[in-house]
Order: sequence, then C-alpha cells, then structure tokens
Amino acid sequence: MSNSIEVIGLGAGDLDQLSLGIYKKLINHGTALYVRTADHPVVKQLKKEGISFTAFDQIYEAKKRFEDVYQHITDTLLEKAEKQTVVYAVPGHPMLAEKTVQLLLDQADVPVEIAGGQSYLDALFTSLKMDPIDGFQFVDGLDFDRNQIDYRHHIIFSQVYDRLIASNVKLALLEDLPPDYPVKIVEAAGGEQEKIIDVHLEELDHVFPDVHNLISVYIPPVRDDMLHHTFTRLREVIATLRGPDGCPWDRAQTNETLREYAIEEIYELIEAIDEQDDDGIVEELGDILLQVMLHSQIGEDNGYFTVEDVIRSITDKMVHRHPHVFADRSADSVDTVYATWDELKQEEKGDQRESVLDGIPAGLPGLAKAFKLQKQAAKVGFGWEDVHDIWNKLQEEMEEVHEAVDNGEQPEIEKELGDVLFVLANISRYYKVNPELALNQTNQKFISRFSYIEKQLQKQGKDIRQTSLEQMDDYWNQAKRRE
Repeated sequence: MSNSIEVIGLGAGDLDQLSLGIYKKLINHGTALYVRTADHPVVKQLKKEGISFTAFDQIYEAKKRFEDVYQHITDTLLEKAEKQTVVYAVPGHPMLAEKTVQLLLDQADVPVEIAGGQSYLDALFTSLKMDPIDGFQFVDGLDFDRNQIDYRHHIIFSQVYDRLIASNVKLALLEDLPPDYPVKIVEAAGGEQEKIIDVHLEELDHVFPDVHNLISVYIPPVRDDMLHHTFTRLREVIATLRGPDGCPWDRAQTNETLREYAIEEIYELIEAIDEQDDDGIVEELGDILLQVMLHSQIGEDNGYFTVEDVIRSITDKMVHRHPHVFADRSADSVDTVYATWDELKQEEKGDQRESVLDGIPAGLPGLAKAFKLQKQAAKVGFGWEDVHDIWNKLQEEMEEVHEAVDNGEQPEIEKELGDVLFVLANISRYYKVNPELALNQTNQKFISRFSYIEKQLQKQGKDIRQTSLEQMDDYWNQAKRRE
C-alpha cells in the first residue's frame, strides 16, 4: 500500500470532544505523528498519556512570515511522506482556516485523507448565542482585505494569535468603525477554559491575552446609520429617495433634467482642485458620485440598466485598455500607453466611428472642443511637428485680425478671432496644457485680483465707478504681489 498523509482535526476543546474513532487514530497511529502546535488541550493530554509526536511550534519562532511557516510545515510533511505514512493533527477541523492543509491538498503527490475533528465554529456560535443564518463572515486575521468586510453580518476573525495581529485587526476596523464600538475576545470557545472578554474596539490589543492559538475576535453586526461610508448604504439611500415614499424632487428627476447639474458639479470639482482644497475635492467628488447614482437609479427604475452595469462597463474597459497591466503586453512610456489606448478604443467601437473626429462631445465648450479636434487630428499625422510653425501660424492669424479690424468688417473680425483662438488651442496641445483649464485658472486669478481692488476701495469708502484706472491698477499690482 502506498504512503499517504492523514490529517486529523483535534477539535476545539479537550479529549472529551473527540469521537472515539479519532481518539483511536491518535493513540494507535503506528507511524509518524506530527502536530501543527503542541499548544492545544488534546495534545497536552496526549503527552500526559505518553503519546509521542513532533510539533512545529519552533518553526513559528524561526520564520518571520506565516506564509513561510506554513510552507515549511508542508515541505516537511511531504518529505516524510516519501518514506512512510504520516499522521498530521491540527486544531479544530482540518478544512477550516488551516492553510497547511490547503497547501498539502495542492502540492502532495501522495493521497491526503481528511479525518473528522469538530469545528470550533459550533462552540463559537453557542458561546456568542448567534445564529449564522442571519449572515456570517469568517475572516482570516492574518490575511484579509478590509474592503471585503460586510459589517452588516456577524464577523469572526480567526487566527488572531497575539497582540500584534489583534492590533492589525483593530487598526483596519478603526477605518470604518468608531473607537468605542463593542467587540468580543473569545478564548477557548466550548472548553473548560472558555473566556469571553467584552471590550471597545480601541482597547482590543491592550487587553489581549498572551500568545494563544484558540482566540477569536467577534464583531457584532453594525447599524446602517454607522455605514454611511459604504457603497451599499449609498445605493440604498438613493433608492429610498427615488422610491414611493421618497423625495418628490428626486422622484421627479430624469436623465435629461439632471444634465445641467452634471456640468455644474464638474466645474465645481475643477475649482476645488485648482484651489488645492482637499475637503472641497471630497465634497465635489461626492456630488459627482451622486449624479452617477441618480442616473443609475433612474435607469434601474425604468428597467434599462443598473449601477452594476455601469460598474461592469468601466471595469471591462479599464482591464481591456490596460493589457500592459492585466495581460501580456508591455508599456514603458506614457506615449506607448496612449497608443495602446487609442488602438483598443477603436477596436471597441468597431465600425461605429467612421471619422477620426467622431466621439468628441458636441456639447464641449468651444476652446475645449478645438483642443480635442486638433489632438485627434494630430494622432494621424495632421499637425505641425515643429512648434515654431504653430507660432508662425498664430502671427499670421493675428495679422488677419488686424486687417479685418482696419476694414471694419464685424463678421470677418469674429471669424479671424476664432482662428486665433483655434491656433492658441493647438499651441496648448503641443505643450500638453488643456486650454480650458488654463483659461479657467486665469479667470479665477482675475476674480481674486479684481475682488481685492473692490475690497480696498470699500475700506476707503470709495465708489469703484468713480475710481481712475491708474488707482485700480495700483491695487491690481498689490494683489499680484500678494500672490
């Protein structure tokens, strides 16, 4: 008969919790017996009964990372199994939060058999008086993503062996929960030494027991009013506002009526960015997200699309247009990224766009549209390579403006000034400056300086309409120096 690895679960408590069959396997193993840790009630009792075994506790001290510990244990067991059948005993149930067992199942060339062992979750549910059908999340305290935690369910963190791990759990949860949120430390659930400690989240690592492999941390379900930072809660709020008992204004909105607000919110975000106002950026990004959620809810209410469709669309697009990140392409410069982006964008659109200029929004402001038009045309080689040629073109257009002004031809003046602005947009494109943003900054600068003039004149009790240009210029220069 070929060698094998038999994995035995030791349960959550002492020998009394083991089935007779499992107990016999342990005392009559007749081969090499290994235990992941000797710090378990069953192992301690086996030792008293004179059962010999090899424990891996020293590996935890020799290795810096738990991943290395688990792999070392796995490698040792696989090596021993080449020569003889091995019995490997682990706390609890072998298929619950046992990384070494998963590694054995993935890497072993010999049969791996799983034998019983009571899960300590049963004892936990009983000790905490919780019903997992209400919603339950089991989290590895050594390796978890905070963004995947569902706070509306019962949460149990396993493998919280020491204060350092408890501290990491605490710091992650404090990003979402208040410091005084009640949590429980559960030690040796279901056993004679069971202990449940009620603490506030901020105290979790302060009152944590010494190193122990039978400790879990329990987080009770969190109320909705404490989850306003989550996407799920935001979606519920928007759905409520649009629902039968919601807000009359929100219920009355359509994709068309919301258009003006989308434009306003974008400009308010740009203003906050220009002012380097972090709080303002947060607020304005929230307002833009509100627009996304309202439009998505309208789509869902009408049966056309949902916010999941919106998210799926942009996620698919980002993955597809970044093959240098998510596939096997490479990109060593921003220009390469742009080229790949345009290529894949055209691939996505297929025959929908016949012209290089298709896809530029009709509602863009004139200056921004001129910038986009020339940017698209330049991608296929229609554009000056030497910026001096663009400056010469600007000079040419300026001369034509002067000529139209001298001739007093108003329609011609308007046309030639448009040409000047179009060339300026092209110059902006060459220097990688968005002309709309640049002009917006200048507008804000003008408002700031002109407001300074008004305030100074008000302090002196003067009417700006009765003030000379020279005096206003003096204040203008003062404002400029203050900047």
